[in-house]
Amino acid sequence: MEQRENIRFPVKFRSSFSSTGRVGGEGRVVDLSIRGCRIESPIEVQPGATLEVQIQAIEHEPPILIQAAIVRWRRERQFGLEFEVIVPTEWAHLQKFVKQLEMEPYLRDKQSAEFGGAS
Repeated sequence: MEQRENIRFPVKFRSSFSSTGRVGGEGRVVDLSIRGCRIESPIEVQPGATLEVQIQAIEHEPPILIQAAIVRWRRERQFGLEFEVIVPTEWAHLQKFVKQLEMEPYLRDKQSAEFGGAS
């Protein structure tokens, strides 16, 4: 079994995806890393297809735009994407967001300690 280089964080974000004239639709990102994600969607996509993907990570802010992501696998109503082309501004946005996901458990633990632990 192939090992991932980057940790994937469980999330629930709206997303949309499309490929030139072939497929398009919406789904939900259920895990995210700096190099890829897994999406739940009823839309059929084929492994090897290249998609443009928008991930709505934060409500009322512009989505993260991935110019090209390759479908690496498909099982039932989910598929895995590897990010291939991201412009520098979107890359910085994605990096910052994934870093926040990485720090989240530590921030919760710190806040819990500062406020006297869990009730």
